[in-house]
Amino acid sequence: MNRVDRLHAILVHLQSKRRVTAQELADRFNLSLRTVYRDVKALEESGIPIIGESGIGYSIMEGYRLPPVMFTQEEASALLLGSKFVNHFTDATVKKYFDTAMFKIKAVLRSTDKDHVEELDSRIAIETGPVPIDESVSLHLTSMRQAIVDKKVIDIEYYSTYKEETTRREAEPIGLFYYGQAWHFIGWCRLRSDYRDFRLDRIRKLIMKDEVFDGSAHPSLAEYTSRLKVERELHEVVISFTKHVAKYMGSQKYYMGYVSEEEKDGRVYMRFLTAHLNNMARWLLMYTTDARIESPIALEEIRRNLITELTGTVEQIKDKN
Repeated sequence: MNRVDRLHAILVHLQSKRRVTAQELADRFNLSLRTVYRDVKALEESGIPIIGESGIGYSIMEGYRLPPVMFTQEEASALLLGSKFVNHFTDATVKKYFDTAMFKIKAVLRSTDKDHVEELDSRIAIETGPVPIDESVSLHLTSMRQAIVDKKVIDIEYYSTYKEETTRREAEPIGLFYYGQAWHFIGWCRLRSDYRDFRLDRIRKLIMKDEVFDGSAHPSLAEYTSRLKVERELHEVVISFTKHVAKYMGSQKYYMGYVSEEEKDGRVYMRFLTAHLNNMARWLLMYTTDARIESPIALEEIRRNLITELTGTVEQIKDKN
């Protein structure tokens, strides 16, 4: 990226947030802090009203706006692809405003780029697969987004499939998280006095209260998910299956925390996120040699122990007979 394009990109980035640190700009554009300071100074000298506060960051003076930005064909295509996922995995409110935003984006495209996007739009489709999207989830997404931003306490009736019971809880939500083909929200559960992972499709009723909680008392979503991986509460699992088995697996994989898959070396490699390695090991037993555990090693050890236990039980049955 040449310097003129970089300066323009830095200006767009500054306008995208209320406040931006020099380190954030350095990380985004792979620059040294010294180069960032020099670029920001060049923007100031060109007449851009940038306000710099030591130890806080940069901001653009209120009221200043960059004239309409022209999107490249590649940027517009990427946004179009994103809109396909938005239409399948978010609620009606987000779909409505994203559609409006897409019309504004198309309005500033060159004629040739408009033709490109229209042609691409008619040739891309997203299939949600065998697991239907629960309509109740879309009802909760809007309320959850509002509660997270406004830091509002929520009152929910939550159904636990493990205990087969519904409990009423108050929670302080810190973020939304999509994995295993389901929307989850992470929040401080006042009933359990701990952080909990709640699936939105298991919420029977949700009420956003007027009470505001102290957001600074909780970690960010990124910090929380990083902590989960460090503490190994949420495990990333990679299993390779023979093509024959993978072809007929159907919707089973979605209930085990399926994330993605790729085909290589004549096998299908599937990635899962799970908090229960023991359950995963038991599930894999039915596939015998058609399933090979690539990672983690702990999962293979659990499966071996289960096989040993099963072998011992079979021998006991033979002895009795």
